[in-house]
Amino acid sequence: MKKKFQIVIPMAGFGSRLRPWTWSKPKPLINMAGRTSLDYLLDEFKSLEDVFDLEYIFIISPNGWEIKAFMERNYPDYRTEYIVQEEMKGQSHAVFLAKDLISGPMIMTFSDTIIDSDLSFLKDETADGVAWTQYNEHPQRFGVAITRGDNRVERFIEKPPTDEFKQVIVGFYYFKEGKKLIEAIDEEIRENISLKNEFYIADALNIMIQHGAYFKTAETKLWLDTGVPETVFSSNRYFLAHGNDNGAEARKRPGVTVVDPVFIAADAVVENAVIGPYVSVASGAKISNAVIENSIIAENATIENQVISDSLIGAKVQLTGKKRSYFVGDNSVLDV
Repeated sequence: MKKKFQIVIPMAGFGSRLRPWTWSKPKPLINMAGRTSLDYLLDEFKSLEDVFDLEYIFIISPNGWEIKAFMERNYPDYRTEYIVQEEMKGQSHAVFLAKDLISGPMIMTFSDTIIDSDLSFLKDETADGVAWTQYNEHPQRFGVAITRGDNRVERFIEKPPTDEFKQVIVGFYYFKEGKKLIEAIDEEIRENISLKNEFYIADALNIMIQHGAYFKTAETKLWLDTGVPETVFSSNRYFLAHGNDNGAEARKRPGVTVVDPVFIAADAVVENAVIGPYVSVASGAKISNAVIENSIIAENATIENQVISDSLIGAKVQLTGKKRSYFVGDNSVLDV
């Protein structure tokens, strides 16, 4: 019989850096290269499925029940639990809300953190915890891990004031016993160890270390973030360039010029257009007389008579322009 293994994913944030996209949908359901950010996140745990019986605990906002509907529709066989975070009091507070559910080995990760790692080694892991990191020359807006020569973590610092320590924690953690994390968060909250009125996981980890827990780091070469427009673009480009494009199929559409890589949903209507590079067109979209590059077009959007670059077009948006005629003489410069 497989041992239970929990995956706790806080995703109750407002997604304010992606508004207005996130006014009507949770951030994990943003579409990139034909799939949602949540689909790519769930892929990370496939290497655990043969070893453990996985249970997912989603910490959602009061308006986040679309996540439950998505999971039931697309992953009906997954074991899932849902906890609502009414107040935004930080990462640790979100996890603490699930204290009555958490026990045994677990991973905690954030919904906008996507890494590439074979996690099967965790079946033999003896450390109390593992924090995934990546080298970064500018670590001040992240958390960092300070380690000894044997890779044992001495402490974590959230948003360090200097760039002295460059092993940035990416927001992906393993705990041999989830209850130990809950105990540390309980102490963190009781002692009001917070930053700008929010409780951070880094402080809970430090409490565990102070009580003798052995933490180590695991470096990831790939770290994709989907929390701000710039990283949504870069993540979309990565997925399109790494096996998620369907440019060969899209190129069969009459009147459509494709510049790889792109993804165009099978039921999207695209006519008289140049698409790509790095364009994702979601289901139900309608595009005509348009040139689009480095953009994401959400489901059921309509785009007509447009030249678009570096754009995020939300669901059901209607973006239309007028056809123009020009009679332009030699040496003219037009910016229209």
